[in-house]
Amino acid sequence: MSWNPATYLAFGGQRTRPAADLLGRVPLESPGRVIDLGCGPGNSTGLLAARWPAARLEGLDSSPAMLEEARASGVPAGWVLGDIAAWKPDAAYDLIFSNATFQWLTDQAVLLPRLMSFVRPGGVFAFQVPVNFDAPSHLLMRETAADPRWRTKLSQARETERGHGAVYYDWLKPQASALDIWETEYLQVLEGEDAVYRWVSGTGLRPFVQALEGEDREAFIAAYKAKLNAAYPRRADSTTLFPFRRLFVVAVKA
Repeated sequence: MSWNPATYLAFGGQRTRPAADLLGRVPLESPGRVIDLGCGPGNSTGLLAARWPAARLEGLDSSPAMLEEARASGVPAGWVLGDIAAWKPDAAYDLIFSNATFQWLTDQAVLLPRLMSFVRPGGVFAFQVPVNFDAPSHLLMRETAADPRWRTKLSQARETERGHGAVYYDWLKPQASALDIWETEYLQVLEGEDAVYRWVSGTGLRPFVQALEGEDREAFIAAYKAKLNAAYPRRADSTTLFPFRRLFVVAVKA
């Protein structure tokens, strides 16, 4: 699946805020080795660099386009092209950080404990994932994909994985001395036409639109936009309110 940094960063402030909220709960004073998994265009990596300018900082992502944007950001980090599922570092980290990435990865029951094993004792594994799957934005996405016009072509489109705090607790607790898990709902105030469509087009909608071409794609987008605009009407001040829930985990390695 390809990624468009410009589309993703159209809401850069709102997408970076959860990373800042996650970072604010990381109980480390001066970590020496830090990595941002699924770093994207480097917006979350920049927060890590600002908090710990002396740390040896890396950002890893599977998208060459995102890494090109990250390199251009000026954030002082080593940028690594790689697949998180296959990643195996040569030494442990003081902090493994990830902002809105793991929802794209399968086999998390194996993956997350494996990543936790790459954290040194006393270090931290911190991540955040969206949990907005039952909101109208995502219900209508699935509803539109089930339309007979596109159902066959979209039958293999991969949805993001659902995050569950209690499940993450069970997976990580065997290696953790402390676990801090919480959810936050952000009321996103979006500007412009088709605001919610533009938000999801940078993330969750991509597997669906990339599985279609030409008139099929355009018709699917038009149908989905119409449903979104009815579910999230534009207000008198021209803004659109878009509630969005996220799940946060900060695990301290035993």
